[in-house]
Amino acid sequence: MSTEFAPATGLLATLDLLRVSVGGPVLHVRLNRPAKRNALSDTLIQQLHTAFIHLPEGVRAAVISGEGNHFCAGLDLAELVERDVASGVLHSRMWHAAFDAIQFGQVPVVAALHGAVVGGGLELASACHIRVADHTTYYGLPEGQRGIFVGGGGSARIPRLMGVARMTDLMMTGRVFDAQEGMQVGLSQYLVAEGESLAKALALAQRIANNAPMSNFAVMHALPRIADQSQTEGLFTEALMAAVAESTPEAQDRLRAFLEGRAGKVVKSS
Repeated sequence: MSTEFAPATGLLATLDLLRVSVGGPVLHVRLNRPAKRNALSDTLIQQLHTAFIHLPEGVRAAVISGEGNHFCAGLDLAELVERDVASGVLHSRMWHAAFDAIQFGQVPVVAALHGAVVGGGLELASACHIRVADHTTYYGLPEGQRGIFVGGGGSARIPRLMGVARMTDLMMTGRVFDAQEGMQVGLSQYLVAEGESLAKALALAQRIANNAPMSNFAVMHALPRIADQSQTEGLFTEALMAAVAESTPEAQDRLRAFLEGRAGKVVKSS
């Protein structure tokens, strides 16, 4: 990567469980609890939420990675205290709000995965739009062995990636998928050599940041909702979103450039 990243300033610089930096139009958010394998405490969840609702001006894509040997080993079990039903619901909804700010936020988000992507870590990864894993990555959902259930949106997001039956297997039996198996079932879209997931994720984010913002918005916000609609409703939503996207000045400029031969054609990369 040729882009220079500099530490974020202002509010984002105060988030002590994250290392946030900016390189041109790309924001890099690194989970920064390596001694805990980047386990998700309540404070870390709140800081993630804060980061994604206070993006610096000019940011058009983001990358989430993990410091140390692991992306994220899931819920910090040291914080798993006895709660009544109402408190438990509110706790889960706090996670939902944070991860919704990633999936349905302002910019596309790429996850750079390595090491453990387990429990809440897989829930976090599933909230991102693109996932790049290296060969050290492994996936698990040990909630069944812990006597708990997913609470960070995993039951809604992960089956859309790998299917209900596979998620059931992981949760009930404690099965662990390696990086290749995760790629095959849809938990990542890219698989790279050990130590290369962050570089690949940043390169993808740079490319995504060059897209027309309304096109990225449509893919982030309209596409998953269309997938949940009936075909008739989905086609109508698609028509509305297509009309909005193509009517923006940037879209008009890009289409004109293509028609005038000033934009590259689609080719297969080597």
